[in-house]
Amino acid sequence: MQYVVDLREIDGTQAAVVGGKGAHLGGLTGIDGVLVPDGFCVTTDAFRRIMAEAPSIDDQLDQLSRMSPDDRQGIRTLSAQIRRTIEGINVPGDLAAAITGALARFGEQAAYAVRSSATAEDLPTASFAGQQDTYLNVVGPTAVLQHVSRCWASLFTERAVTYRQRNGIDHRTVQMAVVVQEMVLPHAAGILFTADPVTGNRKVATVDAGLGLGEALVSGLVNPDVFKVRDGEVVTRTIAAKKRAVHALPGGGTQEVAIDPRQQEQPALTDTQVVQLVQLGRRIEAHFGRPQDIEWCLADDGFRIVQSRPITTLFPIPEAGDQENHVYVSVGHQQMMTDPMKPLGLSMWQLTAMTPMHEAGGRLFVDVTQRLASPTSRAGLLDVVGRGDPLVRDALETVLDLEGFVPTLPDTDAGGPPVGGAVASIETDPAIVTELVERSKASIAALERDIRTKTGPALFDFLLAAFDEHKRVLSDPLSMKAIMAGMQATWWLNDKLQEWLGEKNAADTLTLSAPGNITSEMGLALLDVADVIRPHPDVVAFLQGVEDEGFLDELVKLSGGTEARDAIEAYLDRYGMRCVGEIDITRPRWRERPTTLVPVILDNVRNFEPGAAERRFEQGRLKAQQKEQDVLSRLRALPDGDQKADETKRMIDQVRTFIGYREYPKYGVVSRYFVYKQALLKEAERLVRADVLPDEEDIFYLTFQELHDVVRSHQVDDQLIQQRKDAFRSYHALTPPRVLTSEGEAVTGAYRRDDVPAGALAGLPVSAGTVEGRARVVLDMAEADLEAGDILVTAYTDPSWSPLFVGIAGLVTEVGGLMTHGAVIAREYGLPAVVGVEQATRVIRDGQRIRVHGTDGYVEILA
Repeated sequence: MQYVVDLREIDGTQAAVVGGKGAHLGGLTGIDGVLVPDGFCVTTDAFRRIMAEAPSIDDQLDQLSRMSPDDRQGIRTLSAQIRRTIEGINVPGDLAAAITGALARFGEQAAYAVRSSATAEDLPTASFAGQQDTYLNVVGPTAVLQHVSRCWASLFTERAVTYRQRNGIDHRTVQMAVVVQEMVLPHAAGILFTADPVTGNRKVATVDAGLGLGEALVSGLVNPDVFKVRDGEVVTRTIAAKKRAVHALPGGGTQEVAIDPRQQEQPALTDTQVVQLVQLGRRIEAHFGRPQDIEWCLADDGFRIVQSRPITTLFPIPEAGDQENHVYVSVGHQQMMTDPMKPLGLSMWQLTAMTPMHEAGGRLFVDVTQRLASPTSRAGLLDVVGRGDPLVRDALETVLDLEGFVPTLPDTDAGGPPVGGAVASIETDPAIVTELVERSKASIAALERDIRTKTGPALFDFLLAAFDEHKRVLSDPLSMKAIMAGMQATWWLNDKLQEWLGEKNAADTLTLSAPGNITSEMGLALLDVADVIRPHPDVVAFLQGVEDEGFLDELVKLSGGTEARDAIEAYLDRYGMRCVGEIDITRPRWRERPTTLVPVILDNVRNFEPGAAERRFEQGRLKAQQKEQDVLSRLRALPDGDQKADETKRMIDQVRTFIGYREYPKYGVVSRYFVYKQALLKEAERLVRADVLPDEEDIFYLTFQELHDVVRSHQVDDQLIQQRKDAFRSYHALTPPRVLTSEGEAVTGAYRRDDVPAGALAGLPVSAGTVEGRARVVLDMAEADLEAGDILVTAYTDPSWSPLFVGIAGLVTEVGGLMTHGAVIAREYGLPAVVGVEQATRVIRDGQRIRVHGTDGYVEILA
């Protein structure tokens, strides 16, 4: 057993022995020009020895692991009990001798900093910052031993325990080492971030500085001086009034002291010192390979570094392979899926997408630098994204305002045709839509037929050809024209009817119950399933207790169960390839997890009368018809009224012919995805049978090409899969920005509006009308519990959410645009809807009364 190890003998690979902080400090000692206070680490061997001295801890840990992270009182009580147990253990003689022997090398009566260093601390994916304890100016062997015990116990502070529970980290897998270092008595101390922690910009370093020990800043006792440094120059500085500082006491411990009024307004560091400190930080960042959060102090002999950890909150930057400036737009915000995707999902979307896409933080981005660089394509891009999501447009304009960041190219170098330009006209003929749908069905039927015989490497060759067909169908010129015709007719109607009649968002009513919308039909079809189930109380009672995915086979044993099963099966045959986050092929589909639909079916049984689907559709159709007559008669009363009415009638016909088709290509994509997925899972089964993989779903953590290699070679890198699982878990904590630059700046955009009442939440109006009701904040469709009149508040809605839309009165989402699926379906169902409401699921509490202004684009919280 090695209980003590000198800091200079430690490198960054020894986190299991010395914890995250110890490993980082050891790594720092090896960087040229970086001074680290001398000291040693009490290893995790010592911690395990202490834990073995108290068998009762085992039972307490069992109890702890069973607690919910939300049981704050239970965690508080039990974690305090565990800490008392650990602090009460006498440190065994040989262990105490190892620690005091190490102190003798530096001077027993010297002052030390004693600091916790957990093995799950300062990881690239989770910082655990501030969760365990640090003790400053500890003097004498007895005091050091006592504080080492306190550090061991601090592994079980309430906040550390809760953090591990929330992040799925087993308490037994985390060990505690302790760093003991010679105390530095500094003039100034603080924190250096080698990237801007607020914007994410990797080229801007931020220095927080205060007088005395850094404890005053960390504890919030004083405001720091803040310096921002870019390219070796201080670009901004804010000097705080420093009234107090924390100083070390001669006999040990620390105290707050008042600062001489003449010193209070003086900066803690000169600009030269700030720049020198940032240069040190850049050296440390280069050593660890990622931006760092560094604790420093300034003594007579220069800067000492007392800690460095990765900044885990920064969103990663897509790899560009060059040093040029790049501007990236989030794909997830367009596709209504801002959650991270697994590697197979990312690579499949990249292989089947029409545009090159770049991965970062488990999300996909499109590089729009070339389009922004040319004046013509820039105008087209800003117009299209602005209509879809004004926040993206505003974010792009913010980047364009950065002097010289986006080069201006002549129009000839625009990188492809301008975005959002005029689209060739198309005849208003429903037969065009019928033909497009039939073509898509035929292509998918051929895929299903031909893939059945393909296995092993031959399957992957087949799939690469299938992806070409996939893209050919998606880019069919007639299909593109039909989609654009519906969208442009909507924009035309909204613009012209506001201009001529002073009416906002008139197209919202004119598109109610538009024919042929596969997504809105999907919501109504689940009402029909509820109609089959409603008359059979045994079936309803059975469904209320369903947890097992095999429940459909059990249904047939009940009265009315066969009809219920057949209705659900028929629904799954048509829509079972859908699910939340469906652009990620690895997500479980409804066909694979039919229990997802059960709560929605039960809500429909409870909240609706028989025949609701047909009535809803017919009511919408009649409303749209009445609106059309009203608009046309009002137009005819205007100057040039007949011409305006004729033009408008032509656009209404175009919208009602083509807007429903807007949803079909995505349905086709997801249908294909399910075929690909089933074939790949059969390969995974073979790999499991051949003992190549322990679990079929491990293939989700490989890219398509890596999986191809594994199928060919029957060899897999288990470590790679584990790393990918850890990374995927960590990506959930990151919020993807709408726009990201190659400097790492996350640009969110803002609504530049003066028509939103004070206190209201601004968003994008996508479906007209005003509604007041109870907010239901729902983050997981399977946990929705909705009553008639509720307003759904959620992060985003993709097509899979449309079955919930039939039972609500309004919609609020954090992400979305005018033509995203949720907006299209909200209009079809006549639901007032506001999307793109930043932080809606955090600001609006479940059960609050809110008013949704779908015409004007804002939400009021009433109570």
